Amino acid sequence: MNKFIFLLSSVLFVSCSSVKVQNTKTDIPANKKIVKTNHETFSYQEGDTTYVMQKYFLVLLKKGVNRNHSKEDAAELQKRHMAHIAWLDKTGKISLAGPSDNHETVAGFLLFNTETIKEADSLAKLDPAVKAGRLDVEVLPWWAAKGSKLK
Repeated sequence: MNKFIFLLSSVLFVSCSSVKVQNTKTDIPANKKIVKTNHETFSYQEGDTTYVMQKYFLVLLKKGVNRNHSKEDAAELQKRHMAHIAWLDKTGKISLAGPSDNHETVAGFLLFNTETIKEADSLAKLDPAVKAGRLDVEVLPWWAAKGSKLK
């Protein structure tokens, strides 16, 4: 499992390392408010490009100990689980979400855009499927270039 996480982290870090973030001046309209956050970041210079890295939190949604729900209860939990993910997306707390493909223990992934690991963990544990024991969470710190996009 640790090899899988290391490999996933390595691939994602390498794929994001080509993202360039340029320092540019923009005019912000007077009616727009700038929200300062306390996300952990660092930047480094490579040639004429500045890379800004931000800490995110990768949540592994693992298969929980209570997976013996009736078909109807499992369907209702899935519906409420998806509503929770939609809420996390709407509030800007996650950047990515999706299921794994027939993995033995990991059912899915969430990439949280929160300031702390504690906040990511707390929000993930609000999921009705986690509360019911159908899913469990493991939270890992993860660095990516700000503005990274999937390819």
